[in-house]
Amino acid sequence: MLVSGTGTNLQALLDTVHEREAQVVAVASNAAAAPALQRAEERGVPSAVFARGDYADRRERDVAMAGWLAERGARLVVLAGYMELLRPDFLSRFPDAVINVHPSLLPAFPGIDAIGQALAYGVKVFGVTVHFVDEGVDTGRVILQRAVELPAARDQDEVLSALRPLEHSLLPEAVRMFARGELPADPGAG
Repeated sequence: MLVSGTGTNLQALLDTVHEREAQVVAVASNAAAAPALQRAEERGVPSAVFARGDYADRRERDVAMAGWLAERGARLVVLAGYMELLRPDFLSRFPDAVINVHPSLLPAFPGIDAIGQALAYGVKVFGVTVHFVDEGVDTGRVILQRAVELPAARDQDEVLSALRPLEHSLLPEAVRMFARGELPADPGAG
């Protein structure tokens, strides 16, 4: 798993699929102070920090991080609040096996501040998407989506509170699907 923040989606995976349908074998972060690292430690999951400033460039960092994850047996890489783009060098190490959870109904509102974008646009239906990661920004194939109507939403925290349960349900389901071999490879690849 790749994390940058508090790790609520990591916790959802640890509480639902870890040591059941799948194994969280490692957690990597770009931020040494990420509370998610403490969550991993509490469950005995190896973790490491790959701060961009510790490497000559992002490519070198991504290659090191991919190697570390592969050494620990990672077959699926889950981005759960990871706030950096991954280079092709990383993605090619895990073909059709890098997924992300995003707080919008993609393709609407990709990138950072998706909830703020949606509020500014005036939407009444918000949602969560779990998708494959490709070289674009939230442009990979959709795996799962779920929506919630919030016709009076005006505040990002209110929307985030409504979306968290969706994230905590959809992300474990996508991991279960991968573990069962139900996430097909990209038909356009190769």
